[in-house]
Amino acid sequence: MRAALLVFLLVLGGCATAPSNINNACSVFQQKDGWFNNWYASAKRAERTYGVPVSVLMATIRVESGFKGNARPPRSKLLGFIPWKRPSSAYGYSQALDGTWMDYKRATGRWGASRNNFSDAVDFVGWYHRRSHERNGIALNDTYNLYLAYYHGHAGYARGAWKNNPGIQRYARKAAAMASDYDAQIRACRL
Repeated sequence: MRAALLVFLLVLGGCATAPSNINNACSVFQQKDGWFNNWYASAKRAERTYGVPVSVLMATIRVESGFKGNARPPRSKLLGFIPWKRPSSAYGYSQALDGTWMDYKRATGRWGASRNNFSDAVDFVGWYHRRSHERNGIALNDTYNLYLAYYHGHAGYARGAWKNNPGIQRYARKAAAMASDYDAQIRACRL
């Protein structure tokens, strides 16, 4: 009985930790290839469902949360040192906002989905990118523009809110470069 409990706790602990070497897709997938938690299978399922390449999905999550399931934006400081409010409700692997996450759950019927569950988060990213494609005509493999729409929202992207934001453009370039790297890595590794 104790041995079974120990194995169960080790499996849970492995699910909760962020992978190391997050700049290598093969390494990430190999570290998260558990019995209950197979990230590659989850990412491939999202790719099949929404048409967004695994490399684009993973690059979005890499830039948003660094593959940390409990990621949140840092708190602002009151009087320069007292932890205060967070700038947004972004949470989890996908850094989805509360309202957008609720839209996703309504649209997909995935009422039990959780932002700190990788399988749910990668499905959300695929769903959101697919909507960016449908609403703004962004190609499903155009990581740069998909990321801009992901960050600013569909209406913000359409208005060009990102055009005067070099910081977000830099993150979008980072996501595009990461997707390119991930794509090459995934083609070379054994999954």
